[in-house]
Amino acid sequence: MRFKFIEENRTVLPAGRLCQIMNVSPRGYGAYRSRSISQSQRKNMVLLANIREQFRLSLSSYERPKMTEELKELGFDVGHRRVGRLMRLNGISVVRTRKHKVTTDSNHKFNIAQNLLNSDFTATQTNQK
Repeated sequence: MRFKFIEENRTVLPAGRLCQIMNVSPRGYGAYRSRSISQSQRKNMVLLANIREQFRLSLSSYERPKMTEELKELGFDVGHRRVGRLMRLNGISVVRTRKHKVTTDSNHKFNIAQNLLNSDFTATQTNQK
């Protein structure tokens, strides 16, 4: 967490000064920068690519449980919490839309009230309009 903060703010202050502020050694920060990504991070990247592909193929309709089922059918050994976490962290979410329901019937046969005011709402006294 500290190394990530230093990495993001290197343009504001020198890395050495940020290491002092964050109470980490410059050698530790250098090791962090030269370290390759871990095996679990690699697996998450592969899994995320498949999640994005399945999400696209499902026309953005698969949520966590269905996505987990699809990934298991593809041969991935994943749990629903991991899939949910990866989807949440990467902004993959389903937006449900509803069909427009008409609630007003403008083609009715009832009497239509006349416009007596003609949009003139000014009155000289109270209770006149």
